[in-house]
Amino acid sequence: MFSYYLQLGLRSLRRNPMLTALMVMAIGFGVAASMTTYSVFRATARDPIPQKSSVLFNTQVDAFGPENIEKGEPPPALTYKDATALLRAHKAKRQAIIYPVSVSVIPDDPARLPSREGAYATGSDFFPMFDVPFIQGGGWTPEDDEKHASVAVITKSANDKLFNGAQSVGKQVNLDGRLFRITGVIQDWAPQPLFFDVPNTGGFDEGASVYIPFTRAVDLQLSTNGNNNCVAEPAEGWANYLQSECIWLSLWSELPTKADVDAYRGYVTGYAAEQQRAGRFRWAPNVRVRDVMDWLDVQRVVPPESQVSLVVSLGFLVICLVNTVGLLLAKFMRRAPEIGVRRALGASRKDIYAQFLIEAGTIGVAGGILGLLLTGLGVLGVGLVFPEPIARLATLDPVLILLTLVVAIAASVVAAFYPTWRAAQVQPAWQLKSN
Repeated sequence: MFSYYLQLGLRSLRRNPMLTALMVMAIGFGVAASMTTYSVFRATARDPIPQKSSVLFNTQVDAFGPENIEKGEPPPALTYKDATALLRAHKAKRQAIIYPVSVSVIPDDPARLPSREGAYATGSDFFPMFDVPFIQGGGWTPEDDEKHASVAVITKSANDKLFNGAQSVGKQVNLDGRLFRITGVIQDWAPQPLFFDVPNTGGFDEGASVYIPFTRAVDLQLSTNGNNNCVAEPAEGWANYLQSECIWLSLWSELPTKADVDAYRGYVTGYAAEQQRAGRFRWAPNVRVRDVMDWLDVQRVVPPESQVSLVVSLGFLVICLVNTVGLLLAKFMRRAPEIGVRRALGASRKDIYAQFLIEAGTIGVAGGILGLLLTGLGVLGVGLVFPEPIARLATLDPVLILLTLVVAIAASVVAAFYPTWRAAQVQPAWQLKSN
């Protein structure tokens, strides 16, 4: 019966091509608008490291005071004093300080020009803590951190550029005129949102090409390539800057259990209380220890325009469905004599429901195909509305293709329920009598 009802539906659609086209366009445009904005929202709101997001925590300690912060929220970064003190305490399974720097990568070949590349200064725990994918070698060791060693990890793109993709572990790379021994090569890795460096990137960035030890970067007096906020201008000199109340560092910790989280949060609170007793802080301890998703939520990484666009597009889809309901109602009720004859010949209301819902499903399939084409165009044009780092995340992948078709079919079937119910209420005796 399904194939028979499908044939009936296709015949009916061919009988009224203009009405069919209007319904297909209504479904197609409504679905395309909602799926295009959903592709952006999905990309910006997703979990960047789902396998570990619940055990990775960012630390905040208020070093500015209540008069310099908003709504009691501590600053998004740490001072050098606080970050290094918490790191030295070793109260977490793994911990790493992170800050962005900019370095000149100088090729061995004198015929090739140096290039300015983004880099991160961090610790050895960074790589196992964030499951960074290596294709050669590995990260440096904790001993390298302690020795302030000149070691580095580079990305595949950097390796291709410097060594033509060959084995480079053990070789040296020239950064700002200083030689660093390569310990590993990673995939071009930049989880989106870039959760570990939200204060400097807003959550969306292409990542870095080079990673070097935080201790070595401090020795070389490499200033941050990101945000640097100070409540008071520090005295001149690198040593004075490190002892100032300027915030520029992120501290991430891996805490596998709730007990670990509670213990760590208690330690950070106690640390802030010690700073208050020592006279450095004139306010009560104000600290936060948040996991990845809470951190992204507090930092408002999801662009407000993507949320607004999604709500507006869903509203547009509802309007399109309301129009489709009206068109289907007009189409089905024009066939009241046909329905009356079918009912008189023994068709049940269930049969009427099956016939017309299948017909609506064929409209949904056609609308879904149109919506898929329009969604593809919409994804290509996302850059006209959203910034490039966000627009490039919107892709027409198999999941979105399947979702577009499912939403189109489901929307058309839902829109057909009321018209089908009205059609099933047709009285065969009245229709036979009047016709």
